Amino acid sequence: MKDVYDCETVKRLFKSGMKIKAIARTLNMSKNTVKKLIKAEGAPRYNREYYKTKTDEYEDQITKWYLEDDFNGTRIFRELKKHGYDGSINPIYRCLKKLADQKSEISKAACERIETPYGDQAQFDWSPYKMVIGSNLIEVNCMTMILSASRKKAGVFSKNVDADSVYEAIQELFEDLGGVTRELLIDNPKTLVLANNKGHEVIFNRSALNLSFHLGTELNACAPYRARTKGKIEKPYQYIEEQFVKGSRFDSLEHLNKEFKIFLEEFNENVHGTTKRKPNEMFLEEAQHLLPIPNKRYLHQSLQERIVSNDCYVSVDTNRYSVPAKYVGKSVKVRKVYGYKLEIYSKEMQLIFTHNLVEGKNEVKKTEEHYDAIKAKAPKSIPEIRRQFVKSFSCGQVYLNRTSKILTQQSYHMREFLKLKELYSNHDLELILSYCINNEIYRIEGIKEVLKDKYFEIVLEEKSIDKSNIAEAEFNSKDLAPDGLIRDTSYYEGGQN
Repeated sequence: MKDVYDCETVKRLFKSGMKIKAIARTLNMSKNTVKKLIKAEGAPRYNREYYKTKTDEYEDQITKWYLEDDFNGTRIFRELKKHGYDGSINPIYRCLKKLADQKSEISKAACERIETPYGDQAQFDWSPYKMVIGSNLIEVNCMTMILSASRKKAGVFSKNVDADSVYEAIQELFEDLGGVTRELLIDNPKTLVLANNKGHEVIFNRSALNLSFHLGTELNACAPYRARTKGKIEKPYQYIEEQFVKGSRFDSLEHLNKEFKIFLEEFNENVHGTTKRKPNEMFLEEAQHLLPIPNKRYLHQSLQERIVSNDCYVSVDTNRYSVPAKYVGKSVKVRKVYGYKLEIYSKEMQLIFTHNLVEGKNEVKKTEEHYDAIKAKAPKSIPEIRRQFVKSFSCGQVYLNRTSKILTQQSYHMREFLKLKELYSNHDLELILSYCINNEIYRIEGIKEVLKDKYFEIVLEEKSIDKSNIAEAEFNSKDLAPDGLIRDTSYYEGGQN
């Protein structure tokens, strides 16, 4: 007989897209039972056809002897034989089993709601969903953790639920919750539990035990297929599905997780139906009872080592990912997280950078800032020097126009001036260049002399600079070269200025 919790679990797994055969295998049910629970309107009810037994005509007498006179089964059997009963003792015991609830006057289903003390327990579980990420419908797994006392909740989505992802999620969610509880109530996946048989000790996965020792918590596996044991973590999945999952689309898994954490923070600000208080409010009281988070992460497997290539890349599964230039030639370590992230660590296990894993083969993931340290201080290409000079300074075009017939190697002086951006702000260099143009100082040697002697005077007394001459500068379009710049013929003849 399957109860309402089994029915709820079956329906949730079916809604998430899991096949009937897979549900039956996961929950150790027949496929027909799974189909019936999916179609069931409410909690399943068991209706058994009644068959007449030899004890029926003696039912009133058996009831009196058992409930009032407190006779046991063998005494009732002996007394019934005196009244003509010719059956065995087994039907009598079956009859007494039905009367057991009346004798105790307490239902076996009766239970006491126990509110967990602060800091004692957290519950962890996950549920699969199919969601649109980017332009694809993919299966993702929502892993969540809840503090049993305050009901504060944390969660993360992952493409995978392998050991690496599960152990990483447990640690991340404890961090999100601000501390570790003394007990972590879990289900029975193979990543955490190898065997959980009634009447025997639970056999935990060795790596899961190592994780619990690292965190300072103790694993407690609930009875298999017993959803009510961890009801605090099971129930919110309905809310997550209805309020967050349905109809939502996300650009990437990173975007999904960012929005999910915002959603859960709103969840933690809502008044809880049982406690009648906000989880965040109760958490302020629970926080002081939590154990501290370890300084280092527990890693299930040894990280893979890579040597950073001369062009600042590490290779993982035929794809290449950029690393800051200072690590070129050095050994780094890499690991995949949640099936969509790649973390790169230094030899001392300091996180260097996190990339989103790319799909396909022989792809390149480049981050421009990783090359800042080795980029040229200024471009060497003459056309690019001119473009950057004009783009960087509002009076840059005026400088080009003024110096086209004065400087033999115009690009040299502009390039040297662009190098000064490493030492001075664009704003300050704009003021210096304006001053130099107004005073007909065009060569870099003269400009540097101005920087040396008049920098503070020019920058601090910005209002004293007369930009009117620059604003009035004009040039005739017919004198422009094909690239929009005025050039003197001496530029090509290599004349000296």
